[in-house]
Amino acid sequence: MKITNIKTVVVNAEMRNWVFVKVETDQAGLYGWGEASLEWKTRAVVGCVEDFAPMLIGEEVDRIEHLYQKMYRQSFWRVGVIGMSAISGIEQALWDIRGKVLNQPVYKLLGGAVRSRVRMYTHLGGGDMRAVYETAGAQDAQLFVDRALEVVAKGYTAVKVLITPPTEALNSIADYKYAARVMEAMRLAVGDDVDIMIDCHGRHSVANAIEFCRVLAPYRPYFIEEPVPPENADLMAEVRRASPVPIATGERLVTRHQFRELFEKNACAVIQPDLCHCGGLWEAKKIAAMAEVYAMGVAPHNPLGPVANGAALHFALSTPNFLIQEDMLTDVPWRWEVVQHALTTKDGYWLPTEAPGLGIEVNETAAARHPFKQEVIHATTVRAQDGAVLDW
Repeated sequence: MKITNIKTVVVNAEMRNWVFVKVETDQAGLYGWGEASLEWKTRAVVGCVEDFAPMLIGEEVDRIEHLYQKMYRQSFWRVGVIGMSAISGIEQALWDIRGKVLNQPVYKLLGGAVRSRVRMYTHLGGGDMRAVYETAGAQDAQLFVDRALEVVAKGYTAVKVLITPPTEALNSIADYKYAARVMEAMRLAVGDDVDIMIDCHGRHSVANAIEFCRVLAPYRPYFIEEPVPPENADLMAEVRRASPVPIATGERLVTRHQFRELFEKNACAVIQPDLCHCGGLWEAKKIAAMAEVYAMGVAPHNPLGPVANGAALHFALSTPNFLIQEDMLTDVPWRWEVVQHALTTKDGYWLPTEAPGLGIEVNETAAARHPFKQEVIHATTVRAQDGAVLDW
C-alpha cells in the first residue's frame, strides 16, 4: 500500500489556525489524519507539508520510522519547529492509517495501555491568558477565581494560569505581590484537591524567575512552567536548583536532540513535548523514554485542535511516566463540529477509545466553513514601560 497524496485542511479557530494533514493511499477510502498546527506560522507549515510531499508519494505507508528518517535527514538542513510541525502532522496521519488497517486504536500499537484514563487540565478562560491578565488589572483576582471555579465545576481537578506578567531583567515588588495575591485567592477558592499550574511563557530572567517561584511556593503550585527562556538549559537548571516548586519546560523544543540537554543537566522535573511540533507520536515516545531514565514526568503541551486531542490521548494511554494532559476544549463553540470522533471525557479525564486509528475524522465540509484568517493577536506587541519589546 503506497502514499498517493498529502494535503492540508486549514481551519481558523480565532486565536490560532488549525492545520490538519491528510495522507491518502492507493487503497480506496483509506487515509489518515494528523495535526500540524503552529501558532502564527500557518502558511509556513502548509508550505512545508507541500515540500515534503514529493519525498513521500509512492512510498510504502506502513514504514513510519523510515519515512520520519527520510523527512528529517534528507532535508539536509535540520528543520526547526516549522519543519518538525509538518513532520509531526504527517507522522500522526501514518499512525492513523496503520491503526485503521489493523483495526486497532493507535495506543495498542504503541505498547498498549498503562492506565485506564487520562487526567486533563485546561487554561482558565480557554487559553488567552494575556487577555485575562489585562482585563483583571493589578488589583482584581476575582476574574481568575471565577474562571477557575467554572473549570472545576466541569470536573477538572487541575487548572493552569498565567499570572506572572512580562518582565525586564529585574522588576518591581508589585509584580511579585500581584502574582502571590492572585495565587492565594485561587488556592483558597478551589481548595487543596485542585492542582494549579503557573505558566510563565519564558518571560523572566533567572533572578525574577527564582523570586516568582519563592513567593508562589506557599500555595503549592503543581509546577511552574517555562520560568526562563526555554532555549537556555543552563538557566533552566539554575532556576530548578533554587526553586522550591517543580519546574516544567519543553513545549518549544523539538526532537529528542533538543531535549537531551535538559536531561543531562537535570534542568526540570517535568517535560512538555508537543506532539504536533516535536516530531509526532513515535518521537514523543522516545523523548518520554529518555525522561523516564531521569525520573522526570511528562505533561504534554496541547492548546491546539481536536485531532491533536486524539493523538495526545493515545500517547498518554501508552506512556508510563505521563502525568497530565493539557487540552483546549473551549476555544471556539463549534470545535467538535469540524470532526467526527470517538473521544469521551468524564470528571476531568479522557477515557480510552477502541475506534481504529486515532479515532477522529475531519469533516472537510464543516471545516471549509472556517477558512484561514490571519490571527489578530499576532499583530500585538508586548512592551516595557519604555517601549522595549518583552517576551509575550
